[in-house]
Amino acid sequence: MSRLGVPAALPPVRVHDLTVSYHGHPAVHHLSGEFAAGALTAIVGPNGAGKSSLLSVLAGTRADFQGRLQRPPAQQVAYLPQTASIDRTVPVTVHEVVAMGLWARLGCFRALDEAGWVSVTHALAAVGLSGFEQRLIGEMSAGQAQRVLFARVLVQDAALILLDEPFNAVDARTTADLLAVLQRWRREARTVIAVLHDLDQVRDHFDQVLLLAREAVAWGPTAQVLNAEHLFKARQMAESWDDDAPVCGGRP
Repeated sequence: MSRLGVPAALPPVRVHDLTVSYHGHPAVHHLSGEFAAGALTAIVGPNGAGKSSLLSVLAGTRADFQGRLQRPPAQQVAYLPQTASIDRTVPVTVHEVVAMGLWARLGCFRALDEAGWVSVTHALAAVGLSGFEQRLIGEMSAGQAQRVLFARVLVQDAALILLDEPFNAVDARTTADLLAVLQRWRREARTVIAVLHDLDQVRDHFDQVLLLAREAVAWGPTAQVLNAEHLFKARQMAESWDDDAPVCGGRP
């Protein structure tokens, strides 16, 4: 077991012949492969490549796909979607927002126990927000609010963590601090899969990459995937997309 109770030898997350569509048109097409367990994997590719669609399938928030997703059914998943936001008009504190991550363990009607208070405190310290517990969320900057959402993911203590463009609209210092949280998750042998656009971030911080252009262009170690040939191929594929094409019913 790892230091925080995450199994040291988790199985990889696998997809087999996965196809996802929107309104009858392909978003992800015949994707097969595996996300390495205990590693940081980035999903990159052109706009419209199916990255967020794939992540939502991995998170279990959409079931309208063909093919097979293979991961332990009891595996806890923490998912930070691209559209995650906080209604700043609601008078809730930073502590209360982070504690929402404990609902899976405590349920909606149980009070936060001592272990929960400690978990929230440690999570806020990890994202640089110690002392902000009683600050209203409406008083936080965009970067601080994203730190709060990361803290909420931290308290879920999940073995599989899914992040959809987690560094959008945040400053460089916040990004650096949150990237440090990702490195902590790697040390704890958690499996992290993140949709990103900044290829320099990916090269510097991620072990594996799936370069997606509705189909897999390349999938493997970062240095092998992010080369000029693969990136050019992804751009070519994006230029040839037909958004009116029907879903393919068989193998390509």
